[in-house]
Amino acid sequence: MSERILADARNLKKLMREAEALADESMIAFSRLKQAMLAARQNPAIEVDAGQRALMRLNQAEQQAMAMSTNLLRVHEELSRVARVKAVGEEDIPTIIEPSAIVEPAPMQSEAA
Repeated sequence: MSERILADARNLKKLMREAEALADESMIAFSRLKQAMLAARQNPAIEVDAGQRALMRLNQAEQQAMAMSTNLLRVHEELSRVARVKAVGEEDIPTIIEPSAIVEPAPMQSEAA
C-alpha cells in the first residue's frame, strides 16, 4: 500500500476519533445540565413545574445527540469497510463495529389501548 493511502487512513482515523469524542462530550454536558436543572428545581421556593418545558427540550437535544453519535458510528463503519479493502495487510487501521451499535431501535409502541 502506498504511503499516501496509509497517511490518509491514519488522518481519517484520528479525525473520526475526535468527532466521536466531541459527540460523547456533548452528551456528558447535556447530562450535567439536566442534573443541575433538576437539582435547582428541588429548591422549596421553586414551583414543581418550573423548567418543565426546558427539560423536555433538553431531552430532545439529548436524543438528537444520540442520533448524531449513532450516525458517526455509521460513518466510522463505512470508513472501516473502505480500509479493509484499500489498506489490506495493515494492522490497526480498520475498526470492527458491532452491527447492534448502528441499528435503529424499533419505535416504542403506545400502551394506550
